Amino acid sequence: MTPKTNKVLVTSALPYANGQLHFGHIAGAYLPADCYARFERLQGSEVLYICGSDEYGVAITLSADVAGRTPQQHVDHFHVVIRDFFSQLDFSFDHYSRTSWKGHVPTVQQFFLDLLANGYIEEKVTDQLFSPADNRFLADRYVTGTCPKCGFEKARGDECQKCGASYEATDLKNPCSKLTGAPLILKPTRHWFLRFDLFKDKLTKWLSQKTWKPNVTHFAQSYIDNLKPRAITRDGDWGVPIPLPGTEGKVLYVWFDAPIGYITATQEWAQNQKTPDAWKDYWLDEKTTYVQFIGKDNIPFHAIFFPAMEMGQNVPYKIVDQLPANEFLNLEGRQFSKSDGWTIDLTEFFHHFTSDQIRYVLAANAPESQDSEFTWKDFQTRCNSELLGKYGNFANRVLVFLQNHCQGKVPPQKTLSDIDRTFLTKLDQLAEEIRSAYRSFSLRRATALLMELAQTGNVYFDSQKPWSLAKALETHSQMQTVVYNCLICLKLMALTSCPILPQTSQKLWEMLGQTTSLAKSQWDAIISEKPSPDLPLPPPQILFKRVEDALIQEQENKLKALIQGAK
Repeated sequence: MTPKTNKVLVTSALPYANGQLHFGHIAGAYLPADCYARFERLQGSEVLYICGSDEYGVAITLSADVAGRTPQQHVDHFHVVIRDFFSQLDFSFDHYSRTSWKGHVPTVQQFFLDLLANGYIEEKVTDQLFSPADNRFLADRYVTGTCPKCGFEKARGDECQKCGASYEATDLKNPCSKLTGAPLILKPTRHWFLRFDLFKDKLTKWLSQKTWKPNVTHFAQSYIDNLKPRAITRDGDWGVPIPLPGTEGKVLYVWFDAPIGYITATQEWAQNQKTPDAWKDYWLDEKTTYVQFIGKDNIPFHAIFFPAMEMGQNVPYKIVDQLPANEFLNLEGRQFSKSDGWTIDLTEFFHHFTSDQIRYVLAANAPESQDSEFTWKDFQTRCNSELLGKYGNFANRVLVFLQNHCQGKVPPQKTLSDIDRTFLTKLDQLAEEIRSAYRSFSLRRATALLMELAQTGNVYFDSQKPWSLAKALETHSQMQTVVYNCLICLKLMALTSCPILPQTSQKLWEMLGQTTSLAKSQWDAIISEKPSPDLPLPPPQILFKRVEDALIQEQENKLKALIQGAK
């Protein structure tokens, strides 16, 4: 076995425990991370894949009120909902944590204290929007009013959706609560501000050394150029308390504590492993490769705010190396929206379809450089034409032929023709290209190459006509060689699809006579191993079922009904 020398820390943006996730979320920050973690394990890397529920913030308290729950009951509910959804999709987290676990608080408070001691935090009294009717301060997202720039009367708390102007919520005219419509007043309150402006030079130098996607680096640098002090506290009692005397009723803002959750989740993982200091092997070792997967809406927090927070610490925490931020995935021409019902019923989805089907389609449509779209027709086409028609079809026809003409055993590989050698060379080339695609965070390319691999096998099988070769004794050995070469192709299909299709690839692996866990195997070892002649193979199984028109039409009709109902 290849020694594990490369440590890779993989994290996905913490999902907010305030509702269900949808496939748009999965396509952005979660499936790409899971596939990458699975790929790096196959490469022999020492991988730690960490995630968890983000559970603080005023949005939680407001939603909990509406649901008739306490904030803790509310996050307890959605933590389980989100965790179970990830499980349905076969996510391979080494640990899935939550920010309300007791071990999260000390590290978050120490972050605050280090930044304060090092001169990066200042205390100020400012006027904030307050709802007398609700007796609470309201965050930007819960405020509407008249835009101070264009006069639009239903502008959001921090940005006008009509003219695009950005501003402070306190600049709005006639501000009111988005929840109740109650008028808001300005009321002085004491808060602590992180002096992000003091990190401009450090962040600029650090960012200049990155080879990230241009959209990420350009966005981050333009943001850095305009950095200002930013409040990191809120009035409330649901959150991490400020670790200073006389600050009752003040908590740290959720965007401050949430990214620290990557560290505290790793600390919890280490405790669960009965090796409480093991988290340091990743977070305090500069040799660790840290890869953070996010959606584009999280770029400021992960490319600017969290790195600056780490730069201001007395502990040398590992700062992100790679930040493959993805764009958005839409549903049938519109953004996924839980509040509008513009989403997919997950319970029904998994009743009809498999996790590998949706993993494949989301990977094939990954919004890596621009927004992409999920449509039911495309889902059906990819499932039927690609997974069933190319991948599943090639596996079935080769393995059924082997059962019928090779006594159900791996045949010997005899003399190779030029066509055979060209085919085998092409297989090796495609496997290496797929490896490069995974390594460069390109799931779209990986899926395209995977289908090219399967189709290359189909074309070879058709061109060699093993059914004809099997009829004559003088061509029998040639038939055996063709089947053997096709088994090499199937082995490479199982290996290279393992990160995206974990269940299907394991089934195919076992249909090739293997009894080990493919996901725990080593990429290079599988590449170099040849099928063992005379190895008995089990009867093949159908890997994918056809997605019927009636089922897709039913799903499309449900979305059409939503559109009609909204008119």
